[in-house]
Amino acid sequence: MPRIAMFVWNDVRNDARVLNEAKTLASAGYEVYVHGLFTDGVTPRVERVAPGVVIIRHGYQQGIRHSKPKKHTVNRNGFELFVLMASRILTHMGVLLSFLKQRPLVIHAHDVNVLPTAWLAACICRSKLIYDAHEISSGREGYRKIGRLVAWIEKKLMPKAAGTITTTEARSKFFARAYKIPRSLVLQNRPRLVSVRENNHIREVLGLSHSYPIIIYQGGQQPGRGLERLVKCASDVPDAYFVFVGGGSLHDELKILTKSLCLDSRVFFIPTVSLEELPKYTASADIGIQPIENTCLNHFTTDSNKLFEYVIAGLPVIASRLPEIGKVVRKHDLGILVSPGDTESLSCAIRKLVNDPELRSRYRANAVQAAQTLNWETQEQGLLDFYAKILSDRGIVESHQ
Repeated sequence: MPRIAMFVWNDVRNDARVLNEAKTLASAGYEVYVHGLFTDGVTPRVERVAPGVVIIRHGYQQGIRHSKPKKHTVNRNGFELFVLMASRILTHMGVLLSFLKQRPLVIHAHDVNVLPTAWLAACICRSKLIYDAHEISSGREGYRKIGRLVAWIEKKLMPKAAGTITTTEARSKFFARAYKIPRSLVLQNRPRLVSVRENNHIREVLGLSHSYPIIIYQGGQQPGRGLERLVKCASDVPDAYFVFVGGGSLHDELKILTKSLCLDSRVFFIPTVSLEELPKYTASADIGIQPIENTCLNHFTTDSNKLFEYVIAGLPVIASRLPEIGKVVRKHDLGILVSPGDTESLSCAIRKLVNDPELRSRYRANAVQAAQTLNWETQEQGLLDFYAKILSDRGIVESHQ
């Protein structure tokens, strides 16, 4: 059975893209090992999540605690930086040793922070290297100080990969132009097609008393995603509930902002839920929102996994008018596009959908229809064909059997 080793710099639990790819490959007969990060008290070291898919977690970090508000940046002293760097180096070494023991046919690197280790392992093991760029990390929010280093790493290593994958056409074009490589395979961050009926789950969890429409934002609460503006919009739309599902560096600041604006009775925060539970929360909302801002090239080229999650749940959407997001929304007539960073435009769009049930119903019907094509299953064959092409050299296959 051909063996594939994936490497991603998270604990894998809520990385739908990595899990979808791994399960698709396993269903086609590959043996897939996903190498990720271990968190004490949260994740097991080794976990079989599906037939043919095993997660192996490396390193050590303490379970997440929320006793103190988080800031965008953390000022560490020299010793703390040394310990952090040493820990990361040891984790990469542990993954490298695992690769050498497994001798996989393919090493599949998810994002640039694992690419050098994956490339080195592929050279030693004589494995095929696949680079899966979830983001444009050289032009990413929070990566400005290391953008040039990231670009240098990708410029040196992406041409050495047997194949590359990314998430949108715009990103595929960027990598091809920037690093003089063939266009990457585009696999959008679509969820699997699941059938979840409309329900009152959020209303029951939060004990909501009014019949106001529920506006949901799910995903990372990070800078540049328009979330402070979204909280402020709640002041202009008094007959709606605003529900944030997830966590991130802005989580505590958003809660403080909500309290300062006296919006506690209509703006709520639900901690990150599992991938299995998330569709039930999404389907119990009335409007899905994605107010991401055009603060970096990565945001400009995104199509947003939450946009597809809203579609699968049958929600009308309000989203920023960025090229890839706009293309999806316009093609399927899914909702209202707004100017990125424009609070008034966002408030107007929210009021329009909140006050027009018939318009919401129209967009909901369109979303239900679009879900039949905007799902992971319609992309699976593309991934399998991509792997088949890369592994078409039988000499390489036989040498690893």
